[in-house]
Amino acid sequence: MSELDGFFENKMNEECGVFGVFNHENAAELTYYGLHALQHRGQEGAGIITSDGVTLHQHKGEGLVRNVFSQQDMERIKGIHAIGHVRYSTAGGGGIMNVQPFLFRSQSGPLGLCHNGNIVNAHQLKGYLEKEGSIFQTTSDTEILAHLIKRQKAPTLFDALKTSLNYIDGAFAFLLLKQNKLFVALDKYGLRPLSLGRIGTDGYVVASETCAFDAIGAEFIRDIEPGEVLKIDLKTGITSSTYAVQEERAMCSMEYVYFARPDSDIEGINVHQARKNCGRVLAIEAPANVDIVVGVPDSGLSAAIGYAEEAGLPFEIGMVKNKYVGRTFIEPSQELREQGVKMKLSAVRSIVKDKSVLLIDDSIVRGTTSRKLVDMLRHAGAKEVHFRISSPKIKAPCFYGVDFSTYDELIGATHSTEEIRQVIGADTLAFLSLEGMVKGIGRESKLGKNCGQCTACFTGEYPTSMYEDITAANVEVK
Repeated sequence: MSELDGFFENKMNEECGVFGVFNHENAAELTYYGLHALQHRGQEGAGIITSDGVTLHQHKGEGLVRNVFSQQDMERIKGIHAIGHVRYSTAGGGGIMNVQPFLFRSQSGPLGLCHNGNIVNAHQLKGYLEKEGSIFQTTSDTEILAHLIKRQKAPTLFDALKTSLNYIDGAFAFLLLKQNKLFVALDKYGLRPLSLGRIGTDGYVVASETCAFDAIGAEFIRDIEPGEVLKIDLKTGITSSTYAVQEERAMCSMEYVYFARPDSDIEGINVHQARKNCGRVLAIEAPANVDIVVGVPDSGLSAAIGYAEEAGLPFEIGMVKNKYVGRTFIEPSQELREQGVKMKLSAVRSIVKDKSVLLIDDSIVRGTTSRKLVDMLRHAGAKEVHFRISSPKIKAPCFYGVDFSTYDELIGATHSTEEIRQVIGADTLAFLSLEGMVKGIGRESKLGKNCGQCTACFTGEYPTSMYEDITAANVEVK
């Protein structure tokens, strides 16, 4: 989530990002820089747990990575293995108690745990576990896995983890850290991105996005497969196992459209190129008679470039975001609030004045931001403002770790395209079709059959079950 998006309170927000390092003398520092590269995935809290081979050390706090960790903190948590997490609260809410990674201590030794995603049968599982005697220390659904693992009578933690994961449904990328072992798990649908890399001679890294590998000079090895669990230890290296099999993948479409950084590759597809391709398809589906094409910083820029190239129109930087402005507190007057908007984003008056402008954004969630953007261009002298969206209309809630979980939050669920146009004040408005987005991202054409994507927020058709009771989980709860 960008700070601009936080101010406008319109854009969707991804829940978090995870990063892990195994067998490197600078594990804490590498994790710090990895989390910094993943900062866009969560700005409310950050944490790191390290292991020196004997003891697990933890530091976490609310706020940005650079504000949570001091040099003294990094010295205190030095280790050779580490897991880290950046958080945007959805399931469970905010607060320091829900900042990850979590550190659990028991007679079997300490365990660090962090998670990206959302468990859709969390309510049912928590209810069952509490009846069986579990006491939860947080309101996060992540903690469920630790309680499930503890209840297993498996010979090893690896076996207990695989059994426990079959109780859980939804979107998840888990990292678990023991003194000399790192465990990695991805949900069977592949709803969240997770990749494996190499650092140094014998070190490994795991991250929600490949851009974090580039930040620390790590080499990409491969993506974690849906339903896969990895155990990484000093004796045997990497051991891979499958805990569940799903016939078709369902990577979240919004990872390509909005969440991920443009320099990341998700299952071999570059995010910038996917967005650019969607812009090209949008130009074919929804042409406009305009003077210039402008993208909304940052995630609308790639699609705007693609649209402009396909349409043969000039691409211009008609809006600029100030990346160095922190969050704006609530000011006492409307005038100062408007000034806060201009501090974070401004129209380039000399570029848009007296022009018919085609403005491209990645999505419309609640509509308030879009209205502000249109007004901003008109106040800067734009003659016309035409709006194009490089994804389909969002019509349904997301239950997999994105912060819109009710229909009331979505303008696309209750308004036609023409009604939305009137609300935001644009001269024209068009969305990319579902078929156009799928074509632009190109997963099946590039990755093969059954490499689809989750489109639930556009269609209301969910890849997982929506649970009413624990019997729907299709597992035997003991």
